[in-house]
Amino acid sequence: MNALNFVRIGEKLIDEDRLLNAVKRIIKLRSNGLSQQETADRVGMDRAFISRLESLGEIRKGERIALVGFPVGNKNEIYEIAKEEGVDFVFLMDDDERWEYVRERSGIEVLNDIMAIISKLKIYDAVIFIGSDMRCSLVESILGNRVISIVIGPSPIKQDAYIEPSDIRTTIREVLTD
Repeated sequence: MNALNFVRIGEKLIDEDRLLNAVKRIIKLRSNGLSQQETADRVGMDRAFISRLESLGEIRKGERIALVGFPVGNKNEIYEIAKEEGVDFVFLMDDDERWEYVRERSGIEVLNDIMAIISKLKIYDAVIFIGSDMRCSLVESILGNRVISIVIGPSPIKQDAYIEPSDIRTTIREVLTD
């Protein structure tokens, strides 16, 4: 038996599944070619809501792409795919490398390195980020809708993750497609 996904917000009781199903229906109608106004009329909402909803999920497409991720067990394979597909900046570490990186630097050096990487990522049109749920959320909050997150598990991740190479290739190609 499935548990109901109710969330209390003040005096309101929200059915999370009902809400997510409505969003999925809107996306399906739009992807099937209906205009924002036609979709709004079908689902009983105003067009501005449909537009705002799309803005929340929009990923800006562009030619400059960065790929960052850790802990990636097959990082060499993912690196090669990224380079073949024309990714401009690649920063991948496996679990051993990330711990060695932290052990060899002071706290201020790690912080400065992180700030330098974030600053560098701001120039890219899209950033594919591979990491834990917490780190993906953090990067999304800093870089906004230019981030395409690939969550590889709940934080903290304590071992390398295998990343499906074909999924990375597909993601990169989708970002590059106008």
